[in-house]
Amino acid sequence: MKTRAMVCHAPGTPLVEEWLDLAPVGPGEVLIEVIASGLCHTDLSQLEGTAAPYPFPVVVGHEGAGVVREVGPGVTSIAPGDHVIPLGIGECGACRNCRSEKTNLCEAFLADIATQRTPFSLNGQPVAAYSGVGSLAQFVVMAERNVAVIRKDVPFHLACTAGCCVATGVGAVLHTAHVEAGATVAVFGLGGIGLNVVQGARLAGASRVIGVDINPRRHEQGRRFGLTDFVDARQVDAVAAIQAMTGGGVDYAFEAAGSVALMHQAFESTRIGGGCTVVLGVPPDGHVLQLVPFQLQLGRTVQGSFMGNVKGRSQLPGLLDHYAKGRLNLDDLVTHRLPMAQVNEGFALMKRGESLRCVVAF
Repeated sequence: MKTRAMVCHAPGTPLVEEWLDLAPVGPGEVLIEVIASGLCHTDLSQLEGTAAPYPFPVVVGHEGAGVVREVGPGVTSIAPGDHVIPLGIGECGACRNCRSEKTNLCEAFLADIATQRTPFSLNGQPVAAYSGVGSLAQFVVMAERNVAVIRKDVPFHLACTAGCCVATGVGAVLHTAHVEAGATVAVFGLGGIGLNVVQGARLAGASRVIGVDINPRRHEQGRRFGLTDFVDARQVDAVAAIQAMTGGGVDYAFEAAGSVALMHQAFESTRIGGGCTVVLGVPPDGHVLQLVPFQLQLGRTVQGSFMGNVKGRSQLPGLLDHYAKGRLNLDDLVTHRLPMAQVNEGFALMKRGESLRCVVAF
């Protein structure tokens, strides 16, 4: 079948609409009509070529929500009409990693990264699907293990955010760092992921949540998600300010902007003897985080987190339960809704710092 999709043919060029060939649904696969897709900064990094793990041409987008239209032979847990989120990180439920409580990195996902299989093609040539999803296409074909069934009472334009920024931010607090009640937290970068770290910290019962950004409008926006303090990094030394505010450093710091310099600042803002830094942002290709070993010997730790350590099929749908019960704020997270034809303007809004999450739809 054919599907409309927004395709980037080369780094730094605008997305253009193409009619792509979509592989038929095979055994164990699911056809999804994507109703809404959030725009993520990692999509932008791929488009600009600064952090581009997929070849061009490429369909970006990995934060989608939609409706199942067809299932292939052998699919047992999903039915046509289900509301779903396509997952960049699947969950087979059987491998060692899926059975572990320590990681969400399904071994099948690790194999998928190596092969970079795609259901899209144009004039007989493959078109990559970013993160194995490519949700800026009207239809996608996913393996059953890469599809999470979600509740039907959450609008698609809000539900899609659980597929990346909500899972990454909230999950990093609850499933990676395991922030405890009463802890102090600093968040470097208050975009879509950073603000979800903020509300994850609120859910965990953190006593103080300090946000760091160069965009002053993030101060008031952050308060709607649970921010208690704001540091304008244009005006002051963020590390010194946080250390002064907390009497030596925070218990947990999260970097959510994809900057190695900010990763260093986040690390330095944690307390000696137990501070933990969690790295969420994706820096440009080739950038390296370097630490002096003695800094770690003083009791500080650094952790990485991919999609917040949230298991896609068994845990991610629960984030929308939190929203339905009033525990998570998704309404203020989605600041812009645009037709797919204006997707390039959506990325421009992101670059100008005018959006938190922009959601597009055909």
